[in-house]
Amino acid sequence: MKKLLLLLAAIVLVIIALSTLGPLIGLAFALALVFLGMHYYIKSRSVAGKMLWILIGLIGLVMAVSNVPALLGLAAIVLLYVLYQKWKGEEVFFSGKEQDDPFTNFENEWSKLQSKERF
Repeated sequence: MKKLLLLLAAIVLVIIALSTLGPLIGLAFALALVFLGMHYYIKSRSVAGKMLWILIGLIGLVMAVSNVPALLGLAAIVLLYVLYQKWKGEEVFFSGKEQDDPFTNFENEWSKLQSKERF
């Protein structure tokens, strides 16, 4: 029964992802405009060039924000990935870099100091 529910949920999520394929392409284009605007804004030396790239970046940002169905498609793709992991029986784990945690780094450094003091 559990596999059947996972299969039905996966079918619904695939339909949602495929139906939002157009908005996803539009979102990718808009985010590319934002990236290009930021990249060339940093490289630009003139004030007119900086204003032009800010304008292009803002146009891309407005396009990305107005593309709400693409966000639904992205959520469907992420949930489809989670369902795939559950289907395989693997544990789903989302995390950032573990070394960025200051407490983990403190513990690592403290253990290094403790091991140096013993010798």
